[in-house]
Amino acid sequence: MENKFFTEKDLENLLGKEDEKKTSLNIIPVGISGRHVHLSKEHLEILFGKDYELTPIKNLTQPGQFASKETVTLAGPKSVIENVRIIGPVRSKTQVEILTSDAFKLGLKPVVRLSGHLEGTPGITIIGKKGTVVLDEGVIVSQRHIHLNEEQGRERNLKNGDVVKLRTRGIRSAILDNVSVRVGDNGYLDCHLDQEEANALGLNSKSYVEIVR
Repeated sequence: MENKFFTEKDLENLLGKEDEKKTSLNIIPVGISGRHVHLSKEHLEILFGKDYELTPIKNLTQPGQFASKETVTLAGPKSVIENVRIIGPVRSKTQVEILTSDAFKLGLKPVVRLSGHLEGTPGITIIGKKGTVVLDEGVIVSQRHIHLNEEQGRERNLKNGDVVKLRTRGIRSAILDNVSVRVGDNGYLDCHLDQEEANALGLNSKSYVEIVR
């Protein structure tokens, strides 16, 4: 069995070879996400105080997004999860992204959705240093997806809303169906998998996957 991952060296070897340009365009770096929270300005102030601003500690791959110093506690019907990182900047609507195993621990039904598609999702209680927010909906398990900007989408003949397949390599190689394509002006080429998916496939933040349509 082939035991090889796509690495940065693989990508370097493919780039610049005109006869393999199509192949190289289909190789996408992997971004791995754990549980985290996006907050609206209103909810940030309830949780941490009036006019509070998040403290960035690390920039993320998608332009303008950052991991903040601040964390919250998530409380579900069965249990709680502490020290859940807040991702900035603030958004128009609060969203909680968890892993499937987190949903079982909290006592929630895991619902797989793309970011922003919150109708009909479970609610949760978010506990901060200064207050508590009770959400009626807004908890998702992130749908696997690819981010691209407009130029990257045109190069690959992909448009926002497309669904593709991905191939991984390695001792746990697999074909991933139902990978959503998200094309936007501010996108950065990246395949987002959650931590559980990445672990199951033996992938890390230096891995690459291939679009196989």
